[in-house]
Amino acid sequence: MGTCASHGFSEIQENNDRNENLVFIEKALHVDGVARLASLHSQQGHKGTNQDAAILYQGFQGKGAFCGVFDGHGMYGHLVSNIVMKRLSTLITDQKNAFGLEESGEESDGGSVSINEWRRACVSGFKVMDKELKLQGNFDCYSSGSTAVTIILQGEDLVIANLGDSRAILGTMSQTDGLVALQLTTDLTPDLPHEAERIKMSSGRVFAVENEPHIQRVWLPNEEVPGLAMTRSFGDFLLKEYGVIAIPQMSHRRMTKNDQFVVLATDGVWNVLGNDEVASIVWSAAREDVAAQAVVDAAVAAWKTKFPCSNMDDCTAVCLFLQKR
Repeated sequence: MGTCASHGFSEIQENNDRNENLVFIEKALHVDGVARLASLHSQQGHKGTNQDAAILYQGFQGKGAFCGVFDGHGMYGHLVSNIVMKRLSTLITDQKNAFGLEESGEESDGGSVSINEWRRACVSGFKVMDKELKLQGNFDCYSSGSTAVTIILQGEDLVIANLGDSRAILGTMSQTDGLVALQLTTDLTPDLPHEAERIKMSSGRVFAVENEPHIQRVWLPNEEVPGLAMTRSFGDFLLKEYGVIAIPQMSHRRMTKNDQFVVLATDGVWNVLGNDEVASIVWSAAREDVAAQAVVDAAVAAWKTKFPCSNMDDCTAVCLFLQKR
């Protein structure tokens, strides 16, 4: 069965499922007197332990929010994604506080004056997270790791950080086309020329194997291992000398009145559903607090029809509505 969490409470809440791969934290938070609605849901695939993790933290740094999804891989991928899920927001906050304000003017509830700080804090926090994984002694991250895509909401600003091939989209209203999906992140895989070039410049190799010609992978210089299908990740220290990095790709969006919601999901969702499909599913969900489950349920159904002979991947989604529908 899948695991789900959704809330509209005004007191501090924290819900973990049995495997502790989902965390929803909510402090007293209202937007124009209405609790901001959000949900997250995860469905284990057919490959063993669910290696996905997700967090949705409402009331982050005041009236903001922090949300992220993390897709683990390798023998200890589920442990990597779980640690990142629990630690990353704290590390980013610590880095933000350490930097302090560098520009004149007052910071207004995390407004645009601090966007550069948040960007720096994310990059620095991601680096510290990777160092912590390398130094921890409970398990080996040599050939295990995790993706990460996170969004920090502060005031009217969205700060997006991305490692790997999980993805974030924005559902926004267009005057001509109605609801449209804007992709907020780029899938950071060896298919991208600039990513592949960095790997090759670091003596790593990029190629696809014969039975999966459509998937480019990263390999060691002289060995046919490990075949990582992304170019940025936490962990995977076997490849850190060969161009795989834990430096997130950063972006920023100033929200408009047309922006409705954001969706973050692991590649188990995006492998079978397009951006527009996911946006449509969220928008037509019965309620905002079941939107994430609707996305995951649709992905599970799509796996059965599109790839009936394949093992379904773990599917995880986070939905955060930016305003009441």
